[in-house]
Amino acid sequence: HVQLVESGGGLAQPGGSLRLSCVASARTGTMGWFRQAPGQEREFVAGINWSDGTMYADYVKGRFAASRDYAKSTVYLQMNNLKPEDTGIYYCAHGRNMWEIEASVGAYNYWGQGTQVTVAS
Repeated sequence: HVQLVESGGGLAQPGGSLRLSCVASARTGTMGWFRQAPGQEREFVAGINWSDGTMYADYVKGRFAASRDYAKSTVYLQMNNLKPEDTGIYYCAHGRNMWEIEASVGAYNYWGQGTQVTVAS
């Protein structure tokens, strides 16, 4: 069992930046970032695998960057040039597959509690 704790959410202006962190209780392989807006389904944002390969959803490509610090058992999501449509609860998740980054919710078996990101002027 892996416990995940996110932090770093908050209020940002359009065009601003935030960095989310996700601390894991154990060694992890593939990690994903998802978000969920009110009334919407949870959607894939970004993922990073065991060898630091990354994958991004088209709507955040070029603006968001996933990274990890193995020594701290932490993964990060740097979010730049934020837009109001980026608003939502952001979750980190532990992937079932160590190497392959998948965009489906079912490919992840442990989830954090989420951190709220609000982009508004």
